[in-house]
Amino acid sequence: MDLVLKRAFDIVSSLSALLVLAPFLLVVALLIKLDSPGPVLFKQTRWGKNCKTIKVYKFRSMRTDLCDVSGVAQTVKNDPRVTRIGAILRRTNVDELPQLLNVLLGHMSVVGPRCHAIGMRAGGVLYEELVPEYHQRHAMRPGMTGLAQMRGLRGPTDRPAKARARIAGNFYYV
Repeated sequence: MDLVLKRAFDIVSSLSALLVLAPFLLVVALLIKLDSPGPVLFKQTRWGKNCKTIKVYKFRSMRTDLCDVSGVAQTVKNDPRVTRIGAILRRTNVDELPQLLNVLLGHMSVVGPRCHAIGMRAGGVLYEELVPEYHQRHAMRPGMTGLAQMRGLRGPTDRPAKARARIAGNFYYV
């Protein structure tokens, strides 16, 4: 019953947010197009529920000629790949809003373990090697936001300890 209620919440909240935010999302799309050539949306293959892969949508925040299609190369401070508008979108998390479509389609939930790009590394080590039970977090739909993020664990995971702390924060759901 809890899962049915959670899915109902996801549908109602994502649809409502998409409708209310539609004018704003169109302005963001226009700004992205004016700022740099390339598509408005960026889609990336990530881990979904039960270790199935899903395509996750985000507003494009990087130059298409310099971006890492795999999504494994993490951004750094003053990263030349990030566009002017992209820097603002990332700082305000507006780049994540297209994931509301993923929630509506049932690929994601509003709240759950954040979905990672396949092949994510921290300090050169795969997440799966850092935390042997890593894939247990995929027993449920990934979320637009999660407990780890609400606890302030966000940003680059350049060191294994950061990645472990973030992953551990998400096991609470499972």
